[in-house]
Amino acid sequence: MRQPTEQETFWAGEFGDAYTARNEILSEDRAPFFKEVLRATSGVESVCELGANKGHNLIALRSIAPSLRAAGVELNPAAFQQLSSIAGITAIHSAIQDFEPQQTFDLVFTCGVLIHLNPDSLPNIYAKMAALARKYVLINEYFNPTPTEIEYRGNSGKLFKRDFAGEFLDSTQGFEPVKWGFLWKRMEKAWDNSNWTLLRRTA
Repeated sequence: MRQPTEQETFWAGEFGDAYTARNEILSEDRAPFFKEVLRATSGVESVCELGANKGHNLIALRSIAPSLRAAGVELNPAAFQQLSSIAGITAIHSAIQDFEPQQTFDLVFTCGVLIHLNPDSLPNIYAKMAALARKYVLINEYFNPTPTEIEYRGNSGKLFKRDFAGEFLDSTQGFEPVKWGFLWKRMEKAWDNSNWTLLRRTA
């Protein structure tokens, strides 16, 4: 049996509970970004968010397209409890590394999640995202051209910046970039200076 990484244990515990409690994000504030993403796609009828927390991103997506079939994978029990109470969203209590669904989704995405994972897990997670995505992958994370670690609220080994989308492209086959951008917190209060990339399956 696979042993949880120190990052999984950290986020599943009290620190993750505290993050969930203070992470007050209004879904309607995130809707403009997801409208932009969906305008760049075609035929998206199902979505899966890896690391969905309380579900604010999925709520935003379904406010734009109410017929979307939405699933969210969440490790932290407190966040999962809230996620599972939202009508229209299928909540899965699992580490991303252990998530093995029997279906694929038109759009698979992460928002500020890959930055908190053990870097050694990333190749398998990129492969998992590629396998799960029938049409599109969206990666919205902190960017740095080379991998670097940042101290996070006094904790080491819990926050990493790198070119996640570039690594995804380099480690998988059959995807191409469609659109990309930067969410500037100064002007977009619901986000935190993150870079995003929408990738489309080509094969």
